[in-house]
Amino acid sequence: MQEIVIRTEGLTRDFKTVRAVDGLAIEVRAGTVFGFLGPNGSGKTTTIRMLLGLLEPTAGRAEVLGFDTRTAAGEIRQRCGALLEHPGLYERLSAEDNLEFYARIWRLSAAERRARIRELLEHLGLWERRKEMVGKWSRGMRQKLAVARALLHRPALIFLDEPTAGLDPVAAAALREQLDMLARSEGVTVFLTTHNLSEAEKLCGQVAVIRAGKLLAIGRPEELRSQARGQKAEIVGQEFSPNVLAAVRALPQVISAAVEGNRLVLQLQGGATVAPLVNAIITAGGQVEEVRKASLEDVFLNLVEEER
Repeated sequence: MQEIVIRTEGLTRDFKTVRAVDGLAIEVRAGTVFGFLGPNGSGKTTTIRMLLGLLEPTAGRAEVLGFDTRTAAGEIRQRCGALLEHPGLYERLSAEDNLEFYARIWRLSAAERRARIRELLEHLGLWERRKEMVGKWSRGMRQKLAVARALLHRPALIFLDEPTAGLDPVAAAALREQLDMLARSEGVTVFLTTHNLSEAEKLCGQVAVIRAGKLLAIGRPEELRSQARGQKAEIVGQEFSPNVLAAVRALPQVISAAVEGNRLVLQLQGGATVAPLVNAIITAGGQVEEVRKASLEDVFLNLVEEER
Protein backbone atom coordinates (compact mmCIF):
# COMPACT_ATOMS: atom_id res chain seq x y z
CA MET A 1 0.00 0.00 0.00
CA GLN A 2 1.23 3.48 -0.87
CA GLU A 3 2.54 5.66 1.93
CA ILE A 4 0.24 8.45 3.12
CA VAL A 5 2.02 11.78 2.58
CA ILE A 6 -0.79 14.10 3.72
CA ARG A 7 -3.25 13.37 6.51
CA THR A 8 -5.63 15.90 8.07
CA GLU A 9 -7.97 15.31 11.02
CA GLY A 10 -10.67 17.87 11.78
CA LEU A 11 -8.51 20.59 10.22
CA THR A 12 -10.17 23.97 10.84
CA ARG A 13 -9.20 27.59 10.28
CA ASP A 14 -11.18 30.66 11.38
CA PHE A 15 -10.64 34.27 10.32
CA LYS A 16 -12.56 36.49 12.76
CA THR A 17 -16.19 35.70 11.88
CA VAL A 18 -15.45 33.46 8.88
CA ARG A 19 -14.69 29.72 9.06
CA ALA A 20 -12.51 29.20 5.97
CA VAL A 21 -11.83 25.48 6.53
CA ASP A 22 -14.23 23.39 8.57
CA GLY A 23 -13.21 19.99 9.99
CA LEU A 24 -11.33 18.81 6.90
CA ALA A 25 -10.31 15.13 6.92
CA ILE A 26 -8.37 13.84 3.89
CA GLU A 27 -5.57 11.41 3.10
CA VAL A 28 -3.24 11.73 0.09
CA ARG A 29 -1.08 8.79 -0.92
CA ALA A 30 2.42 9.00 -2.36
CA GLY A 31 2.87 9.14 -6.11
CA THR A 32 -0.61 10.45 -6.89
CA VAL A 33 -1.92 13.62 -8.48
CA PHE A 34 -4.54 14.78 -5.98
CA GLY A 35 -7.10 17.32 -7.17
CA PHE A 36 -8.53 19.71 -4.56
CA LEU A 37 -11.63 21.22 -6.16
CA GLY A 38 -14.04 23.91 -5.07
CA PRO A 39 -15.58 27.27 -5.98
CA ASN A 40 -13.84 30.56 -5.25
CA GLY A 41 -13.60 31.16 -1.51
CA SER A 42 -14.12 27.51 -0.61
CA GLY A 43 -10.92 27.23 1.45
CA LYS A 44 -8.50 25.64 -1.03
CA THR A 45 -5.64 28.13 -0.70
CA THR A 46 -6.09 28.37 3.08
CA THR A 47 -5.75 24.58 3.26
CA ILE A 48 -2.51 24.64 1.29
CA ARG A 49 -1.10 27.35 3.56
CA MET A 50 -1.90 25.25 6.61
CA LEU A 51 -0.35 22.15 5.04
CA LEU A 52 2.84 24.12 4.38
CA GLY A 53 2.88 25.45 7.93
CA LEU A 54 2.34 29.04 6.79
CA LEU A 55 -0.90 29.27 8.77
CA GLU A 56 -1.70 27.58 12.05
CA PRO A 57 -5.00 25.72 12.29
CA THR A 58 -7.62 26.99 14.71
CA ALA A 59 -8.45 23.36 15.51
CA GLY A 60 -7.57 19.88 14.31
CA ARG A 61 -4.22 18.77 12.97
CA ALA A 62 -2.34 17.90 9.80
CA GLU A 63 0.69 15.77 8.99
CA VAL A 64 2.70 16.27 5.82
CA LEU A 65 5.45 13.78 4.93
CA GLY A 66 5.22 12.51 8.50
CA PHE A 67 5.74 15.95 10.09
CA ASP A 68 3.21 17.86 12.17
CA THR A 69 2.46 21.21 10.54
CA ARG A 70 2.37 23.02 13.90
CA THR A 71 5.77 21.85 15.18
CA ALA A 72 7.81 21.03 12.07
CA ALA A 73 6.80 23.57 9.42
CA GLY A 74 10.42 24.17 8.39
CA GLU A 75 11.02 20.47 7.80
CA ILE A 76 7.91 20.29 5.65
CA ARG A 77 8.85 23.27 3.49
CA GLN A 78 12.37 21.92 2.94
CA ARG A 79 10.87 18.76 1.46
CA CYS A 80 8.07 20.36 -0.58
CA GLY A 81 7.80 22.50 -3.68
CA ALA A 82 5.07 25.09 -4.10
CA LEU A 83 3.62 27.26 -6.84
CA LEU A 84 1.01 29.47 -5.21
CA GLU A 85 -0.51 32.73 -6.46
CA HIS A 86 2.85 34.29 -7.44
CA PRO A 87 5.33 32.53 -9.76
CA GLY A 88 8.38 33.66 -7.76
CA LEU A 89 10.42 34.61 -10.84
CA TYR A 90 12.76 37.53 -11.43
CA GLU A 91 11.72 39.05 -14.75
CA ARG A 92 15.05 40.81 -15.40
CA LEU A 93 16.94 37.54 -15.16
CA SER A 94 17.14 34.83 -17.79
CA ALA A 95 15.36 31.51 -17.28
CA GLU A 96 18.70 29.84 -16.60
CA ASP A 97 19.76 32.51 -14.09
CA ASN A 98 16.40 32.28 -12.27
CA LEU A 99 16.90 28.56 -11.70
CA GLU A 100 20.58 29.04 -10.87
CA PHE A 101 19.60 31.52 -8.14
CA TYR A 102 17.09 29.13 -6.56
CA ALA A 103 19.41 26.15 -6.93
CA ARG A 104 22.01 28.02 -4.89
CA ILE A 105 19.39 28.73 -2.22
CA TRP A 106 18.72 24.98 -2.07
CA ARG A 107 22.50 24.46 -1.82
CA LEU A 108 22.85 22.23 -4.85
CA SER A 109 26.45 21.74 -5.93
CA ALA A 110 27.66 23.35 -9.17
CA ALA A 111 27.48 20.03 -11.02
CA GLU A 112 24.01 19.28 -9.61
CA ARG A 113 22.80 22.75 -10.57
CA ARG A 114 23.92 22.43 -14.18
CA ALA A 115 22.46 18.97 -14.61
CA ARG A 116 19.16 19.68 -12.88
CA ILE A 117 18.54 22.98 -14.68
CA ARG A 118 19.14 21.39 -18.06
CA GLU A 119 16.99 18.38 -17.18
CA LEU A 120 13.99 20.48 -16.18
CA LEU A 121 14.24 23.00 -19.01
CA GLU A 122 14.51 20.20 -21.57
CA HIS A 123 11.51 18.40 -20.04
CA LEU A 124 9.48 21.60 -20.27
CA GLY A 125 10.63 22.55 -23.77
CA LEU A 126 12.45 25.67 -22.58
CA TRP A 127 16.12 24.73 -22.98
CA GLU A 128 16.62 26.59 -26.28
CA ARG A 129 15.17 29.75 -24.67
CA ARG A 130 17.19 29.56 -21.46
CA LYS A 131 19.26 32.71 -22.11
CA GLU A 132 16.21 34.93 -22.70
CA MET A 133 14.97 37.42 -20.12
CA VAL A 134 11.88 35.99 -18.42
CA GLY A 135 10.01 39.32 -18.51
CA LYS A 136 9.72 38.99 -22.30
CA TRP A 137 8.11 35.56 -22.15
CA SER A 138 4.45 34.67 -22.49
CA ARG A 139 2.49 33.84 -19.35
CA GLY A 140 2.42 30.17 -20.31
CA MET A 141 6.20 29.99 -20.61
CA ARG A 142 6.67 31.80 -17.30
CA GLN A 143 4.28 29.36 -15.64
CA LYS A 144 6.29 26.41 -16.96
CA LEU A 145 9.44 27.97 -15.55
CA ALA A 146 7.70 28.49 -12.21
CA VAL A 147 6.89 24.77 -12.15
CA ALA A 148 10.57 24.03 -12.84
CA ARG A 149 11.51 26.31 -9.93
CA ALA A 150 9.19 24.38 -7.61
CA LEU A 151 10.67 21.04 -8.72
CA LEU A 152 14.29 22.14 -8.67
CA HIS A 153 15.34 20.52 -5.38
CA ARG A 154 13.54 17.21 -6.15
CA PRO A 155 10.77 17.59 -3.58
CA ALA A 156 8.72 14.58 -2.53
CA LEU A 157 5.54 16.66 -2.68
CA ILE A 158 4.57 19.69 -4.73
CA PHE A 159 1.62 22.05 -4.21
CA LEU A 160 0.21 23.75 -7.31
CA ASP A 161 -2.50 26.38 -6.76
CA GLU A 162 -4.38 27.00 -10.03
CA PRO A 163 -1.29 26.49 -12.22
CA THR A 164 -3.19 26.96 -15.52
CA ALA A 165 -5.33 29.95 -14.42
CA GLY A 166 -5.24 32.74 -16.97
CA LEU A 167 -3.51 30.66 -19.64
CA ASP A 168 -4.94 30.29 -23.14
CA PRO A 169 -6.20 26.79 -24.03
CA VAL A 170 -3.07 25.83 -25.95
CA ALA A 171 -0.69 26.93 -23.17
CA ALA A 172 -2.88 25.28 -20.51
CA ALA A 173 -2.95 21.97 -22.42
CA ALA A 174 0.83 22.08 -22.89
CA LEU A 175 1.39 22.72 -19.18
CA ARG A 176 -1.00 19.89 -18.20
CA GLU A 177 0.89 17.51 -20.45
CA GLN A 178 4.22 18.54 -18.95
CA LEU A 179 2.88 18.24 -15.38
CA ASP A 180 1.62 14.73 -16.09
CA MET A 181 4.96 13.72 -17.59
CA LEU A 182 6.96 15.29 -14.76
CA ALA A 183 4.77 13.69 -12.08
CA ARG A 184 5.40 10.28 -13.64
CA SER A 185 9.10 10.76 -14.36
CA GLU A 186 9.92 12.50 -11.06
CA GLY A 187 7.73 10.24 -8.91
CA VAL A 188 6.53 13.32 -7.06
CA THR A 189 3.14 13.60 -5.33
CA VAL A 190 1.14 16.55 -6.69
CA PHE A 191 -1.50 18.42 -4.66
CA LEU A 192 -3.37 20.45 -7.28
CA THR A 193 -6.13 23.03 -6.99
CA THR A 194 -7.95 23.96 -10.17
CA HIS A 195 -11.25 25.35 -11.46
CA ASN A 196 -10.79 23.38 -14.68
CA LEU A 197 -12.79 20.20 -14.10
CA SER A 198 -11.78 18.53 -17.36
CA GLU A 199 -8.17 19.21 -16.38
CA ALA A 200 -8.71 17.49 -13.04
CA GLU A 201 -10.44 14.54 -14.71
CA LYS A 202 -7.47 13.99 -17.02
CA LEU A 203 -4.68 14.57 -14.51
CA CYS A 204 -5.90 13.40 -11.11
CA GLY A 205 -5.95 9.90 -9.69
CA GLN A 206 -7.99 11.16 -6.75
CA VAL A 207 -10.04 14.29 -6.13
CA ALA A 208 -11.73 16.00 -3.20
CA VAL A 209 -14.56 18.50 -3.54
CA ILE A 210 -14.82 21.27 -0.94
CA ARG A 211 -17.35 24.07 -0.49
CA ALA A 212 -17.47 26.72 2.23
CA GLY A 213 -14.60 24.93 3.94
CA LYS A 214 -16.43 21.59 4.19
CA LEU A 215 -15.47 18.38 2.41
CA LEU A 216 -18.33 17.20 0.17
CA ALA A 217 -16.78 14.15 -1.49
CA ILE A 218 -13.46 12.39 -2.02
CA GLY A 219 -12.39 9.52 -4.28
CA ARG A 220 -11.24 8.61 -7.77
CA PRO A 221 -13.02 10.58 -10.52
CA GLU A 222 -14.73 7.43 -11.80
CA GLU A 223 -15.93 6.60 -8.28
CA LEU A 224 -17.48 10.02 -7.84
CA ARG A 225 -19.17 9.76 -11.23
CA SER A 226 -20.67 6.36 -10.40
CA GLN A 227 -21.79 7.39 -6.91
CA ALA A 228 -23.31 10.72 -7.91
CA ARG A 229 -26.98 11.08 -7.19
CA GLY A 230 -28.93 11.81 -10.35
CA GLN A 231 -25.93 11.34 -12.64
CA LYS A 232 -26.34 12.35 -16.27
CA ALA A 233 -25.90 10.37 -19.47
CA GLU A 234 -26.51 11.16 -23.10
CA ILE A 235 -27.20 8.68 -25.88
CA VAL A 236 -26.48 10.04 -29.35
CA GLY A 237 -28.24 8.27 -32.21
CA GLN A 238 -31.38 8.08 -34.32
CA GLU A 239 -34.97 6.79 -34.28
CA PHE A 240 -35.72 7.85 -30.71
CA SER A 241 -39.44 7.18 -31.14
CA PRO A 242 -42.07 7.33 -28.37
CA ASN A 243 -41.68 3.54 -28.04
CA VAL A 244 -37.93 3.95 -27.38
CA LEU A 245 -38.59 6.71 -24.85
CA ALA A 246 -41.19 4.59 -23.06
CA ALA A 247 -38.86 1.57 -22.95
CA VAL A 248 -36.07 3.65 -21.41
CA ARG A 249 -38.34 5.34 -18.87
CA ALA A 250 -39.53 1.91 -17.71
CA LEU A 251 -36.02 0.97 -16.51
CA PRO A 252 -35.60 1.26 -12.72
CA GLN A 253 -32.27 3.12 -12.92
CA VAL A 254 -33.78 5.95 -15.02
CA ILE A 255 -35.06 8.99 -13.13
CA SER A 256 -36.03 10.95 -16.24
CA ALA A 257 -35.52 10.82 -20.01
CA ALA A 258 -36.08 13.33 -22.78
CA VAL A 259 -35.30 13.52 -26.49
CA GLU A 260 -33.36 16.61 -27.61
CA GLY A 261 -32.70 16.43 -31.34
CA ASN A 262 -30.50 13.39 -31.95
CA ARG A 263 -29.77 12.96 -28.24
CA LEU A 264 -31.54 11.05 -25.52
CA VAL A 265 -30.78 12.95 -22.30
CA LEU A 266 -31.05 10.88 -19.12
CA GLN A 267 -30.95 11.41 -15.38
CA LEU A 268 -29.88 8.16 -13.71
CA GLN A 269 -29.76 6.73 -10.23
CA GLY A 270 -26.32 6.80 -8.58
CA GLY A 271 -24.20 3.81 -9.65
CA ALA A 272 -26.36 3.07 -12.70
CA THR A 273 -24.73 1.44 -15.73
CA VAL A 274 -25.58 2.28 -19.32
CA ALA A 275 -25.50 -1.22 -20.84
CA PRO A 276 -29.20 -1.96 -20.05
CA LEU A 277 -30.12 1.42 -21.55
CA VAL A 278 -28.38 0.63 -24.81
CA ASN A 279 -30.04 -2.80 -24.97
CA ALA A 280 -33.49 -1.29 -24.32
CA ILE A 281 -33.01 1.37 -27.02
CA ILE A 282 -31.89 -1.13 -29.67
CA THR A 283 -34.65 -3.62 -28.76
CA ALA A 284 -37.25 -0.85 -29.14
CA GLY A 285 -35.91 0.06 -32.60
CA GLY A 286 -33.57 2.94 -31.81
CA GLN A 287 -30.03 3.38 -33.15
CA VAL A 288 -27.10 4.17 -30.84
CA GLU A 289 -24.05 6.00 -32.21
CA GLU A 290 -22.38 7.29 -29.04
CA VAL A 291 -22.79 7.11 -25.26
CA ARG A 292 -21.72 10.10 -23.17
CA LYS A 293 -21.55 9.45 -19.43
CA ALA A 294 -21.54 12.00 -16.64
CA SER A 295 -18.37 14.07 -16.39
CA LEU A 296 -16.54 15.16 -13.26
CA GLU A 297 -17.94 18.63 -13.94
CA ASP A 298 -21.50 17.24 -13.71
CA VAL A 299 -20.65 15.58 -10.39
CA PHE A 300 -19.03 18.77 -9.07
CA LEU A 301 -21.99 20.96 -10.00
CA ASN A 302 -24.45 18.48 -8.47
CA LEU A 303 -22.49 18.38 -5.20
CA VAL A 304 -22.13 22.14 -4.96
CA GLU A 305 -25.79 22.79 -5.82
CA GLU A 306 -26.98 20.29 -3.22
CA GLU A 307 -25.08 22.15 -0.49
CA ARG A 308 -26.58 25.56 -1.23
